[in-house]
Amino acid sequence: MAAEGVAVTRLASGLRVVTEAMPDVRSVAVGFWIGVGSRDERDPVAGASHFLEHLLFKGTRRRSAQQIAEVIDAVGGDLNAFTSKEYTCFYARCLDRDLPLAVDVLGDMLTSSVVRSADVDAERDVVLEEIRMHYDTPDDLVHSVFNQAWFGGHPLGREVLGDEHTMAAMTREQVNRYYRRAYVPGNAVVAVAGNVEHDEVVARVVDAVGDWLGPTQPTVRRRPPRAPTAPGTVLRPRPTEQTHLVLGGPGIARADERRYAAGVLNQALGGGMASRLFQEVRERRGLVYTVYSYNGMHADTGTFAVYAGTAPRKACEVLRVVRTELDKALTDGLTAEELARAKGHLAGSTVLALEDTSSRMSRIGKALVTGAPLPSLDEIITSIEAVTADDVRHVAQVLLAGPWTLAMVGPLEGTDPAIFDRYVAPAA
Repeated sequence: MAAEGVAVTRLASGLRVVTEAMPDVRSVAVGFWIGVGSRDERDPVAGASHFLEHLLFKGTRRRSAQQIAEVIDAVGGDLNAFTSKEYTCFYARCLDRDLPLAVDVLGDMLTSSVVRSADVDAERDVVLEEIRMHYDTPDDLVHSVFNQAWFGGHPLGREVLGDEHTMAAMTREQVNRYYRRAYVPGNAVVAVAGNVEHDEVVARVVDAVGDWLGPTQPTVRRRPPRAPTAPGTVLRPRPTEQTHLVLGGPGIARADERRYAAGVLNQALGGGMASRLFQEVRERRGLVYTVYSYNGMHADTGTFAVYAGTAPRKACEVLRVVRTELDKALTDGLTAEELARAKGHLAGSTVLALEDTSSRMSRIGKALVTGAPLPSLDEIITSIEAVTADDVRHVAQVLLAGPWTLAMVGPLEGTDPAIFDRYVAPAA
């Protein structure tokens, strides 16, 4: 069921069109969502989804790369894209009067890109530099190291960018074959939010991609990962000033009914300046500049994790304090004050985050392309406010009981992983 103010139409081609009317604004945000990401790639083409994100800006049968950029720039709009583990999105933001242009340009890119060999070779070097930049950013890299350790050989454990080996070897034929197989109407959603009327949007989409051919139903078939059954530690030596660490364990899937309780628990533990981890690790002890927790949710699984960056000599102390706070939350739950504060923050930040067209478009597009629920804003607030202390205790038994996996990036050459065993051991 669509949320209030949201309308959905499924075309004969299988393409879904979803809109949310915001009549008090003068802009629109348009997103073409494809329900494939890095977890849907075979090993030889790991990184193909992200590679395509780059290549579809390189020209179509109707427009050159420069024309794609110029036509949106000429009306003051923005055009961009991103890739995740489970979906890819190409989006534009412009004035409401320029909606037909934005839909036409995005539709042209997704259905008629030529993927030339010369562009593949040139853009390959760009992506390789992006991968190297990721390797040189330890506070990003440590999350990839954690995912690789937690998910093992499952595609969810791979970096969205791919790696230098697969990117160097990937051919134009492989990329184009992946494009033609994955970019089909049954896998796609067009989401629009702003000063629009639903029927007009549907008509514009039909004009732009009405002849898009391919399977009318989603083609993705996914296998769920197996979570680790024992704790583990992975060290990635790097000559950095800080040691970056992620301590994580099992989580819940994106559509799990416990997601609101998990959100409240995460907010109270490491979601902001008032959280336990921020107060204990940074404010009271001065051990870090940055510390936070997060829920990583996917279609059929999830993780809960804590990140911190600290001086190498303080890493064990940071881990000790973090585990102490996590174990206390597992055993004792949240105080009444923490529960109320976390719920109030989540409710307020949810409303504030949905006050522009881009965030509204992202919400409705992501929900449809992933098959997640699409409640109204009032329903979300009601669900957050309904979370009880018992709800938090129950979800804590999933998120905080382990087994734990520890990933660390920093000056760790010659360090024995066994010295960290106490911090990944299951709660007593």
